[in-house]
Amino acid sequence: MTYTQAQIDKANAVNLEKFLRAQGETLVRSGKEYRWKAHDSLTVCGNKWFRHSQSKGGLPVDFVMEFYGKSFPEAVQMLTGELGEVQPETDPAPSPAFHLPLRNVTNANILNYLTQERKLSPSLVNFFIAAGDIYEDAAHHNVVFVGRDADGHPRYASSRGIREKFRQDAAGAEKAFGFAHRGTDKQLLVFEAPIDLLSFIELFPKNWQQHNYLSLGGVSGKALRQFLSERPDVERVFLCLDADKAGEDACKRLAALLPDFRFVAEHGLTEGVAAFVPVYKLLDKLPAVRNISNRIVVLERKA
Repeated sequence: MTYTQAQIDKANAVNLEKFLRAQGETLVRSGKEYRWKAHDSLTVCGNKWFRHSQSKGGLPVDFVMEFYGKSFPEAVQMLTGELGEVQPETDPAPSPAFHLPLRNVTNANILNYLTQERKLSPSLVNFFIAAGDIYEDAAHHNVVFVGRDADGHPRYASSRGIREKFRQDAAGAEKAFGFAHRGTDKQLLVFEAPIDLLSFIELFPKNWQQHNYLSLGGVSGKALRQFLSERPDVERVFLCLDADKAGEDACKRLAALLPDFRFVAEHGLTEGVAAFVPVYKLLDKLPAVRNISNRIVVLERKA
């Protein structure tokens, strides 16, 4: 099952007090919050929850995944009572060797890294944390970026160090399922790395949840072809790869992999971004600026 962003937003807007009472759970009022009797260190307030013993919290989808053991699609269904769209059985079975790195009890270290060093907004980071697509691993406290198939099952994970230059895909991870955001419109923006993707959203946030974003985990075309096979309605692809020789070569190679698309334009962002550097500096967003490509190749599906 796959769900639209509107359905996911609806699930994350659910009042957790009412949801828990509907499950037959006992809650005790504690100021403006309610304490869950079955987990007395956990409180809920509106659509937010916090587990004080582990300094961990989030939104309803994350809550249902954490305490009811549901997958992402199952959590959305449980919260909304709505069924997602059934996708054709086109994905091969997950690799039996693939396992997500063990989650840390909190995301404090990666939140600090992504918001303070990478200058991403807490709301953006928490959006992906709530979806289960970003988390902190227990062993090394790296950032883990998760890629899912059309049914919402994890098929890929890549770790990035927060204290040293370290990047590694999890054993058995499948490059065909990159870190992504599935929106509702017919545009797909493609990046080499998850940080590039997030930085682009940070700088261009208008209606971002409507768009589709995909990280290739490098310059391989596997994830791009897989995404387009799941979303044949996509009409425009924006290749936002690095503006170096490898990035230029990758753009040509990726475009050649898409015979149903034609080249439309190439946009340089250098001058446009440069004009706003004083503003980005004032807003402390220069690290995000440095992470985005200064060139975008636009491809359009042939009529």
